[in-house]
This record gives sequence, C-alpha cells and structure tokens, in this order.
Amino acid sequence: MAYNIAIGGDHAGYTYKKLLKKYLDELGYKVQDFGPGSEESVDYPDHVHPLAKAVVNKEADFGILICGSGNGVAMTANKYKQIRAALCWKPELAKLSREHNDANILCIPARFVSEEEAEEMVKVFLNTAFEGGRHQNRVNKIADC
Repeated sequence: MAYNIAIGGDHAGYTYKKLLKKYLDELGYKVQDFGPGSEESVDYPDHVHPLAKAVVNKEADFGILICGSGNGVAMTANKYKQIRAALCWKPELAKLSREHNDANILCIPARFVSEEEAEEMVKVFLNTAFEGGRHQNRVNKIADC
C-alpha cells in the first residue's frame, strides 16, 4: 500500500528532509512537502501546524518531521488531539511507536542520527502496523483530556 506522506521540519532538518523525500519518492510514496525550502532559519511551528492538520484531516496518512533535536516538532505536533507524534532515534523506537502507540507522525532528530538511520526509521515506521488489542485502550486514553 502506497501511503500519502506529509514531510516537513525546520532548517536543521532541511538536508534530511530532502534526502528522505527522494527516498520516499523512489519507494513509490506520494509526498507532500510542508517546508522549509532551504537551510535558512525558520520557526518550526510554521511548518508543523499545517503538516499536523493535514494528518488530522486525512490529507496525509502519516507525517515525518525533522528538526535538530526532534523535540520542538514533536511538542508542536502533539498539541493536536488526533496526533501521536513519536520522537525516535533508533529503528526499534520507530517500530514500537507504531506497534504500541499507533503513532501517526515520526519525529527525527537530525543532529543525532545518521542519514542511514533516518532512512531505516522511516522504512520501519511506514511498514509497521498498530497491534491494537491491549494497546488500543491505552491509545484511547492519550487524548482524553
């Protein structure tokens, strides 16, 4: 199944965004780029909010956000009740974020992972299904506030 993927971040994640966008294109995914368009300094919420809204509105199946630490983009995306943005720095974390948390946005810390690790996390994230079962009740409680 080829998903529609929303991708974005900030200036620190720009190089990885370009790399991952090309990688996703080669794998046959439809990719919507939410910026930024260069390494020039930007405010990440300006790119995260539209991306998160696209995932909420089902205009994208999943999102990928990249910034220096991954924290800012994750915090911003998680302001939306329907978003479960997971900050991951290893493929195993990307896998568990999907299996146990039904994460719908992968957040990557560009300054702390290699390009190869970023590609592997994206691959694992997009190819791992939510297990449901005992995890569903927990996921239901996340936005229960």
